[in-house]
Amino acid sequence: MFPLRMAIGATMALTSVVAMGNVASAATVGLVPHRAVYEVVLKEASDRSGIESVRGRMVYEFSGSACKGFNTQFRFVTRIDVGDGLRVTDQRSTTFENVAAGTFRFENKSFTDDQLDKNVSGAASEADGKVKIELTGPDKRAVELAESRFPAEHMLEVIARARKGDRVFESRIFDGSEDGDQTFLTTTIVGGPQKSNATDPEARALASLGTQDYWPVSIAYFDEKTKGDQEPIYSQSFKLYENGVTRDLTLDYGDFVLAGKLTKLEVLGKPDVGCP
Repeated sequence: MFPLRMAIGATMALTSVVAMGNVASAATVGLVPHRAVYEVVLKEASDRSGIESVRGRMVYEFSGSACKGFNTQFRFVTRIDVGDGLRVTDQRSTTFENVAAGTFRFENKSFTDDQLDKNVSGAASEADGKVKIELTGPDKRAVELAESRFPAEHMLEVIARARKGDRVFESRIFDGSEDGDQTFLTTTIVGGPQKSNATDPEARALASLGTQDYWPVSIAYFDEKTKGDQEPIYSQSFKLYENGVTRDLTLDYGDFVLAGKLTKLEVLGKPDVGCP
């Protein structure tokens, strides 16, 4: 399962509360525990970005179940050529999400040239039609935000919608990114199911999945504080399998766009599809 805002990934002005029955129906499919490795390169960049090239690697590990909770470990290291030198960025994220209980814990760190830029950690819970957040470091405070979906819950929603044939929908997401004190509005577009083929450049990494269908998915993230017509602050597209594995990533930050190819996929266990 690909982290839904990896730069970490937001909704149009609708709260997107899908009936939990839809989310539960996706959960019965089972999100497979896995470790995915992606090689990342620069796809395009504007002159004002100052970026000449990017090479990086992203490693994403996912485990757990909708009943017991989902754990994720994420690391994204990039080497960015800005013309007069190289800059190395390192993003790290650890989360635990209990979909049934409506709780989410997160710790996000980012480094530039081995220097810590940001360290945000906290816990969030769904209560009384709100998301209540306790930031535990380094800026300890309480925040209350509008009702939102957490990342795994949103992924289950995307899968449930895709299975139903819904092609466009909107959601509000809280993922603990940035300063851990804001939600994002997102618009998701899901294409019809497609099959991989032997000539696919990611075919070798996908061998363990066989010939499963995937959906092409695109998600645009918007700043809910901006009024009127607006451009997304970030968007991503990827190919999504029913078991939560994602590949063929495009990460659009506005001034530059990155492309990520799946190079290694390790299945770490069987999906846990039932609740006691």
